[in-house]
Amino acid sequence: MAEVGPFRRLLSHMQDHKKTIRLASLCSITNKIWDLAPPLLIGLAVDVVVLQEDSFLAGMGFSDPWNQLILLSVLTFVIWGLESLFEYFYGVLWRNLAQTVQHELRLDTFNHVQKQGMGWFDERQKGDILAILNDDINQLERFLDKGANDLLQVSTTVIVVGAVFLFISWEVALLAILPIPLIVWGSFKYQRSLEPKYAEVRDAAGRMNALLENDLSGMSTIQSFTSEDIEVARVEALSEEYRQANRKAIRLSAAFTPLIRMAILCGFTATLLLGGWYTLEGILAVGAYSVLVFMTQRLLWPLTRLGETFDLYQRAMASSTRVLDVLTSEIEISQGDFEPDKDEIIKSDIKFQNIDFAYTKRDNTFTNLSLEILAGRTTGIVGSTGAGKTTLTRLLLRFAQPNSGSIVWGGAPIDDWSLSHLRSSIALVEQHITLFPTSILENIRYGDANASDEEVFRAAEVAEVSEFVNSLPNGWDTMVGEGGYRLSGGQRQRLAIARAVLKDAPLLILDEATSAVDNETEAALQRSIELVSKNRTTVIIAHRLSTIRNADTILVMDNGQIAESGNHENLISLNGIYCGLWNVQTGKRSENR
Repeated sequence: MAEVGPFRRLLSHMQDHKKTIRLASLCSITNKIWDLAPPLLIGLAVDVVVLQEDSFLAGMGFSDPWNQLILLSVLTFVIWGLESLFEYFYGVLWRNLAQTVQHELRLDTFNHVQKQGMGWFDERQKGDILAILNDDINQLERFLDKGANDLLQVSTTVIVVGAVFLFISWEVALLAILPIPLIVWGSFKYQRSLEPKYAEVRDAAGRMNALLENDLSGMSTIQSFTSEDIEVARVEALSEEYRQANRKAIRLSAAFTPLIRMAILCGFTATLLLGGWYTLEGILAVGAYSVLVFMTQRLLWPLTRLGETFDLYQRAMASSTRVLDVLTSEIEISQGDFEPDKDEIIKSDIKFQNIDFAYTKRDNTFTNLSLEILAGRTTGIVGSTGAGKTTLTRLLLRFAQPNSGSIVWGGAPIDDWSLSHLRSSIALVEQHITLFPTSILENIRYGDANASDEEVFRAAEVAEVSEFVNSLPNGWDTMVGEGGYRLSGGQRQRLAIARAVLKDAPLLILDEATSAVDNETEAALQRSIELVSKNRTTVIIAHRLSTIRNADTILVMDNGQIAESGNHENLISLNGIYCGLWNVQTGKRSENR
């Protein structure tokens, strides 16, 4: 089966706008028809002045030359009025269509991206995704705004003018339109040549955006390591790559218009000479000759815009390929329909059964892993970096999918759950907190969009947020800035915990949730965690063992397996991995050393 081109893929995605496209196209065509009428009026006017009572209009019953000119004046007003009216119509229709398609594509693409598993994001650069959502979709908007109308109007000009020429003189018409097949053939050749060039341009733009986004996010690291020159060199290299890719496309597209102009010159000169000769010989009327000359100019000169139009077209098609590839990318995480009651979820243990999992192009993180998280209890998970602690939460939230095995909760594998129902049943507090550029109040309310201010305040009290918020000049209305940069790391984590408390989900997961706080704050958060963990299944992942010391069960992970399990006292008595970690963190020497 032949591969579907980007234009057809784009049209397929715009099915809901068929009527608007047809109406906008009709207005473009109608406008161009009225736009081509003035040369005919000029020809008729010349005919009236030269032949007077023997003119073409005289044969239609207007014998008085003055009346003929009045008629032409009225027709001029009508035609110009209609041309202007339809220019307004197509301008509004095409521009609104461009904005609507841009809006819908961006929303559809972003919504599709949100449904992808975390593995999908691991394989892509964030800056490249941003380039697709912004720059590439904007390229489509620019083509729909201008390029589509230009293509329609050039096509209409060729058809209408060609018909007029054939009516007046087929011999002259033949010479006038002789360059057109060459121009059309050349246009398609250039189109095919430009397509890979602009694909390179968009890929280069994506790579450059990815680097810029990474550098802006990591500016503190760049400056602390005095690596400004290194990053400037990287940006320069990618910017130069982008510039060179554009240069290749520009050299090709810039040569197009001069070549077209030379082909047009041949057609125009042929019309001028042959038409003039026919007029001198009395074969053509002066008015008809005037129409031919003016029409030749109206026929051929718009073709010079084909270079610019095809440039817009190819940029748009290169961008549409990138956008539609993302939009049609397979969603790896399947959607179920199982939605157990909240009471059932609260009472249900979570069972990992024979889990095998590996990240793309990496060794197995888990091999035949089995473990159980008891309902209504607090489970701590510890282990060295890379042991697989955070991966457990990714699998539980279905950010990633096991290669084999199953996770059972609420009486069914979580693969059978509705994704929204599953994730709404879990409150996650991560080490790297995401806050949004709005107020403290609204950032906490993110846990429950329908929560009242009083409910937000109660959640904040549990997380011990209120004290520092009340000390701020603007209190709860304080804007946190992009990513929460106006707050300390400990303050950001307190807000995240308050947000999780407000969500009031059956399962609470704290992934290094106290890593960025001091000992005093950690003690306060411990009180909060103990309070919110009552009658709730809680999983605490931590490097700081003091955080999980009071957990009902502690799982010690090593090389993707559960190496030890028990409470704090049991694990200390084993004198194994956990005991070693505890001794290191408390400053005690291991009995084995």
